[in-house]
Amino acid sequence: MPADKTTTAYPVALTDAEWRGRLTPEQYRVLRGHGTERARTSPLDREKRAGTFQCAGCDAALFASAAKFDSGTGWPSFTAPLPDAVGTRTDRTFFMVRTEVHCARCGGHLGHVFPDGPPPTGRRYCMNGIAMTFRPDGDGGSSDPRSA
Repeated sequence: MPADKTTTAYPVALTDAEWRGRLTPEQYRVLRGHGTERARTSPLDREKRAGTFQCAGCDAALFASAAKFDSGTGWPSFTAPLPDAVGTRTDRTFFMVRTEVHCARCGGHLGHVFPDGPPPTGRRYCMNGIAMTFRPDGDGGSSDPRSA
């Protein structure tokens, strides 16, 4: 299943075969197939260092570590994404209506956003850790490939 069921064009657009070659099977299932990882399985849920959480599909910077909080859900959670890093759309699967969050650069499915987060935004961006990587501050170079 493609990451975007509409005809939206993203700056990073690969064929299905290219995505399968770039991602692990589990990353592909989540990012391109709108899957969800099991709760409490991602080491990124426990990541506490300063740095940037990036898309595992295209390396785009998504969330600053300063926006991360422990939601107790078992998934990495954030109060807000970096500017222009993500997009949203309505998700009507599983007999409910939720707001899906996807990477603005490649369209990869990241998770969902809910209106039950802490201040200052009141939002909980509940993300699949397998859909992201982490780059600690001071890891050399820009953490946002869009700035290159």
